[in-house]
Amino acid sequence: MTRLARSGKPPSQRQLKAGEVVRHALAAAFQRGEVYDLDLSGVSITVAEVRVSPDLKHAIAFIMPLMGQNKDGVLAALRRSRPFIRSIVAKATTWKFVPEIGFELDPSFEQSARVDDLLKSERVRRDLDDVDEKN
Repeated sequence: MTRLARSGKPPSQRQLKAGEVVRHALAAAFQRGEVYDLDLSGVSITVAEVRVSPDLKHAIAFIMPLMGQNKDGVLAALRRSRPFIRSIVAKATTWKFVPEIGFELDPSFEQSARVDDLLKSERVRRDLDDVDEKN
């Protein structure tokens, strides 16, 4: 991920479009069950985002298995299957070159769960009730 985030500049339209093309190709392949691995059998995988480097040679797919089950096993299986997955993406595009695809767990699911737990906490609820009483 650091290779893609070091520049500090926002991604270009070209990077965003390439990321979406790769994301759609991955999501379709996972939905159809095209990636064969015991750790992936019967697992529904969400591809939240794909970030592509400025030179379009590298991409990182942020994934999360349904309900976060067996995250490490799914991530290991995807990493083992990288060459095959890259060939699936190549067949789904008309590009001359397809980026090397890495996989990372999507942190946004955990962050949203943490915020949700915080909002449900007694301390925050008490503060919100105090604001409601003043209004």
